Formats: sequence, structure tokens, C-alpha cells
Amino acid sequence: MAEYDGQYAYLWTLMEYNVHTLANGIRLLHVPSASAISHACILVNSGSRDESEEESGLAHFIEHLIFKRTEKRSTNQILNRLESVGADLNAYTTKEYTCIHASFLNPYLERTLELFNDIVFHSTFPEEELEKEKSVILDEIASYLDQPEEAIYDDFEDLVFANHPLGHNILGSTESVGKLSKEDISNFISKNYHTDKMVIAVLGNYSLDKLIRIGAKHYEGIPTNNHTHSRIVPEKAPVVNIVSNKPISQAHVVLGMQAYSLHHPFKTGLLLLNNLLGGTGMSSILNLQIREKYGIAYTIETGYSPLSDTGIFTLYFGTDKEKTEKALKLIYKEFNKLKASPLTENQLQKAKNKFIGQIALGEENRIGLIISMAKSLLDYDSIDDLQTVFRKIQAVKTSEMADIANEMLDEKNLSALTFYPLA
Repeated sequence: MAEYDGQYAYLWTLMEYNVHTLANGIRLLHVPSASAISHACILVNSGSRDESEEESGLAHFIEHLIFKRTEKRSTNQILNRLESVGADLNAYTTKEYTCIHASFLNPYLERTLELFNDIVFHSTFPEEELEKEKSVILDEIASYLDQPEEAIYDDFEDLVFANHPLGHNILGSTESVGKLSKEDISNFISKNYHTDKMVIAVLGNYSLDKLIRIGAKHYEGIPTNNHTHSRIVPEKAPVVNIVSNKPISQAHVVLGMQAYSLHHPFKTGLLLLNNLLGGTGMSSILNLQIREKYGIAYTIETGYSPLSDTGIFTLYFGTDKEKTEKALKLIYKEFNKLKASPLTENQLQKAKNKFIGQIALGEENRIGLIISMAKSLLDYDSIDDLQTVFRKIQAVKTSEMADIANEMLDEKNLSALTFYPLA
């Protein structure tokens, strides 16, 4: 390990951090950086999986509406507060999180954190803005449904997480969004915006004392609202194979199953297998075999998303309808190779080197880094430095990879959803 440690030692300093917890449970994450540009986020451990059936789309709806009006700012004032100084402000919603983030020049730290406070805790959700934003989201849903390569993932998740909020589209449906009310918003925030499940994270050229002073000024007064309920773990859904005819020109296919959670000992191994099989880059096994060798699919990729108590592993490809069966045969051929013939030590080490390099390069995305660290603090109450991350990758054994392949790549365990052209 000595050569490996020395090779990546220069990266580890990027992970220095401090955490300060306010009296109400909100945590301040401080990551020092010498850059003139800072990055910050407020991450709330609340997403679409926390919605009831009637609330489908509500977490995402709230994320839109917090930019519309607060007790002291209009929409224009909110949007211009940071953009007027060249900063970038944005937000997104996932199954388990809501995130507001910004990148800005160093002098504007307090301006940024004060704005985060205003939109998250003091939005007023006026009725006229609710109706306007419903229209915007309905257009977003329609646009999304026009993209079968995107829509098929949502339909597939509804199969894998049947009768569970994790299966619902984050955007909601036309029917559910149309019924959402201001009362629904207030109730959801009260039930799910827990102060002990929030992290305000800053990467920038500031002292810890300065961040604590500004953070306490704007967030110490937020009333304590601690986490009091547990999420419902999804049951294993039966394996299904569904074909749906659509007014499209190409066939789209997703295979997959529920997978390991964030806390499962095989999580790192599956991340590694996913990257090797169909992850980032043109040299993945499936891209080389299906696209480059046979010229069947323009896009073929795998994905693994670990969640707090479950996860999902998927494979997607799009191709001409008449090539679908051949593509599936070739995919299962590669799956069977990985099941029957475990990776050699040399093959595994090459896969590890590739994955480690990608992670190291990903650290250049500063806003992505600080959000990832905030998420780790919520998920694990700790943050691994790169040394620890790389050592976990290096610790994965060939026998572990074989066990993972035999479970995740077994055809009898995999559900399938296919969108075929009508004609």
C-alpha cells in the first residue's frame, strides 16, 4: 500500500473539514479552500419518498416555490440577490433530499447564507404563485414524458418499488400536482424539515469561527424540530417482464432490481462492478461489446443508486426494435461471463484504478464535492477522506465481486421494462 498511498497523498488534504452543531440541531459543515470562489448548500433530508400518495410531487413543488416569495422579498428580489453579484443559485429534489446550492465570490458568504435562510424558512407560498408554478410543473411533466429514455426509468422504478413512494415520479403526476394546496405545503414542511436532519455546508476561504458566527446569526433562531419518525422500508417486488407499446421510433429497455443500501457491506463492490460494467467512459464492458463490437446500441449504460435503506441497480439501452433480442442475448452473455469466471486480481486492480481516478477527477467539481460531503454527514454522521474512500475500494476482493455478480446479474432476479414502437 505504500506506493498507492504516496501516489494519492496530495489529494487527501482536500477533505479537511470541521462540523459545528447549533443548539437546534442544524449542522454547519466547514471545508477550507484557498480559491477566490466559494460554494455552499443547505441540504434537507426530505424528498419524494416522504410524500403520501395524495402528496405525490409535493417535495419538488416546494423546491420550486421557495424561489417565488418570502416575507420580505419578491421573486425578482430573490433571484437577483445573488445573480446581481455574478453568483449562481439553484436547487434540486431527489427521492430522499432537497438541496439549495450556490457558487459565489468569497465576499458574498453572508449574503448567500442569509438568502438560504429566507427562502427555506420564510417563504410565504402565495396562492397565485402556487397556480402559476403548477402550470410550469405540468409542462415539465409533459416534456419529461416526451423523452422515452427518461420516462422509462420512472415507470421501471414504479415496478421495482411497487406500492411505495420510492416508485413515484419525483415530479408527481398531472392529477396529484393539480390538487396540491398551501395547507399541504405547510404540513409537509412541518413533518419533514427537521432541524437535526439539515446541513449547511460551505467550501471557501473562511475561518471556522467566521462560518460559525454567520451561521449562528442566521440559523440559531430557527425553532428546533427534531426527527421523530422512520421511513417505511420497501418490500421486495416480484420479478416482472413488461412490454409497453408507445408512439416512438426506437425501442428502449431497462433491466434491474432492488439493490444494496448505503449501509450494506457490498455497496462499494457494487459501485465498482457498476462502473466496470456500464459506468462512466467508453471503455466499459457493455459499451465495448454491444456498441463498439456489434454496433447495436448508441447508448448502453448501467446505474446503481444506494439509498438509506435500499437501492436500485439498472441497465438501460436503446436500439432498433428488431435488434432488441440480439442486444439482450449479448448483455446476458456478458453477465454470465462475470458470474461464471470471477475477475482476476489484475482485472480487478485495473477496475479499481479506473474508479479511483474518476473519483479523484470528480473532486474538481467543487459544488458537487461540498454537496456530496453534506450528504455523507446526513447519511453516516461522518465524512470519509479520500484516503478512506480509496482504501475501501482497494479492500474489495475478487470473491466479493463474484458474489455480487451472481446476485445482481442473475437473469431470474432481474425485472425488465421495454418500450416498443407502435408500428
